[in-house]
Amino acid sequence: MPKSKVRKKSVYTAPSSDRRTPVKVRGGGPSHPLYIAVMLGVMVIGLAWLVVNYIAGQKIPFMSDLGNWNFAIGFALMIGGLLMTMRWR
Repeated sequence: MPKSKVRKKSVYTAPSSDRRTPVKVRGGGPSHPLYIAVMLGVMVIGLAWLVVNYIAGQKIPFMSDLGNWNFAIGFALMIGGLLMTMRWR
């Protein structure tokens, strides 16, 4: 069986990089202490909301009116605090 012919490939030339201008990335410093306090506070308030709902939810009028929405409120507060941790430096 005859050997197939080898194709010649053209030499790759990279495009010139002088069309792009470098962008300076602003260095992020540490988060403000107030941001950290709010972040932790929101998570603790969410946890406290759920604990109070379990312990005395039926005795507090507005919490008993909310019913199962208390779980949504407590978990939403905790998830909000957890989402804030993504911006924490």
